[in-house]
Amino acid sequence: MRRVPPTVPRAVVCGALLTLTSCGWGSPTSVEGERLPAATGVTAAAGSSTSVHVMWNLTTEDPRITRYEVYRGTTKVKEVPGSEHMVDITRLEPSTSYVFRVRARNADGVPGPLSRPARATTPAAVAADRTAPTRPGGPHGRTVGGRAVQLSWTRSSDARGVASYDIYQGTSKIHSVGGTQTAAVVTGLRPGTAYVFTVRARDAADNVSAPSSSVRITTTPGPADDRSTAPADFRATTHRRDGAYYIDLAWTAPEVDGVITEYRIQLDGHDVTSLVWGGSPPRGTCNHSFYVGREADVTHRVRLRAKLPDGTWGALSAERSVTTGR
Repeated sequence: MRRVPPTVPRAVVCGALLTLTSCGWGSPTSVEGERLPAATGVTAAAGSSTSVHVMWNLTTEDPRITRYEVYRGTTKVKEVPGSEHMVDITRLEPSTSYVFRVRARNADGVPGPLSRPARATTPAAVAADRTAPTRPGGPHGRTVGGRAVQLSWTRSSDARGVASYDIYQGTSKIHSVGGTQTAAVVTGLRPGTAYVFTVRARDAADNVSAPSSSVRITTTPGPADDRSTAPADFRATTHRRDGAYYIDLAWTAPEVDGVITEYRIQLDGHDVTSLVWGGSPPRGTCNHSFYVGREADVTHRVRLRAKLPDGTWGALSAERSVTTGR
């Protein structure tokens, strides 16, 4: 019988070829031969004399995209998860023009084409400027369907000019535009949800104004979103260390349009602490432990909720009961 030599797995061949093409500026295809889409709606706005805020449209409907890369010229300067659609590029030079592009990659590292360029010029540095801009007037707003709102406000004044406007939902900054703009469309919201927005002005020296008055807007009700905003698979256990008891939590982050960086823990019916990830939030199962005392045989009820990317708090997880020393 003639022996047939083994074939090279297709994934290995493609991987070798794609490693070469990923360094270039072309439009390679994925392993399956399907081209990843280019990032759309890319904008860049100076946030201060040394920073630029880059944004693009979120393409959550394409599960192949696992991360985005942001390029300054031909240099990759940032990489964020595929669920994010904005980033601040810092440590830039004052009075300098920059060109930014964004590209998507899939789980195999296959890149999509680069986006159209977005240009921004940082303002001149201002020495010893400690005076913040005046607070913006307004704002006013209206819904744009169930997942977006349009906001407008009155321009702030500053002795050396406003560099950018930051938009907040509650206490969370969720959008930013250049200092010449007095309107913005905020996306990534949830249908039938009440929001409270304020606007702050920022100058080239990073002085930030007082917040504007608030505007309350409820997005248009739409088709029910079957994704729960509560953490899933929530579990709680205890352990003892150095004579003290700790509660150990584990859960899966809810599926939302964006990245969750903060949780609020509720113990025995009261909010006791907030958990804020200092670096990149973990993927998959999240874990956290916290101190509850030195006494054994004490039963506690615990649950938690996530702060969603739109600045609101999600639903509470299921409640778990744990007893120290057991």
